[in-house]
Amino acid sequence: MERETRVKPSKHWWHLSATEAAAELGTSLTTGLSSNTVVNRQAEIGPNELQEEPARSPFSIFIAQLGGLIIWILIGAAVVSGFLREWVDAAAILAIVLLNACLGFVQEFRAEKSLASLRKLSAPFAKVVREGVPATVPAHELVPGDLIELDAGDHVPADGRIAWHSPNFAVSESGLTGESSPVYKTDLVLENEEVPLGDRANIVYMATAVVLG
Repeated sequence: MERETRVKPSKHWWHLSATEAAAELGTSLTTGLSSNTVVNRQAEIGPNELQEEPARSPFSIFIAQLGGLIIWILIGAAVVSGFLREWVDAAAILAIVLLNACLGFVQEFRAEKSLASLRKLSAPFAKVVREGVPATVPAHELVPGDLIELDAGDHVPADGRIAWHSPNFAVSESGLTGESSPVYKTDLVLENEEVPLGDRANIVYMATAVVLG
């Protein structure tokens, strides 16, 4: 009877070797996961999908910018200035409040659009090896420990630690980090435990795109 290894909370995967990462995830670097393990993990963890929240209307996003304590203090100051007939001061304070709300609205609206774009870029299918057999499966059925194959032109279907790669394997992470140049990846262990997201050269991220290798 096969013994199921429970997936542990996220570690510094870039600081582990591919063999160590596979051991933590209870998988094999040659045959991947068994069918039973996949079924159990799908039931335990759920689908490999970005969590979606109900879309907010532009009006609700704008109104949310007026909910902070400082904003209400400024509005109160504007009301007091108006009561004292200090019209210039009242108008200036209200203009500041409105400008702040507009800037906050633009930033949050763009963030909502960016998240929607990432969802659209998510790969619908993934090439995996399970029980030593290559297969193509819906990306939402992936689980931690799956052995995924990536080629140039593929969208990365899930976050992952690179086990093997070609010498010129590169990924575009512009949608994630804003960096337009392709990022060359490696399977080597990174020395530091604390590494910024953009410098994790042995990690690939969901919804980024493979451009070389």
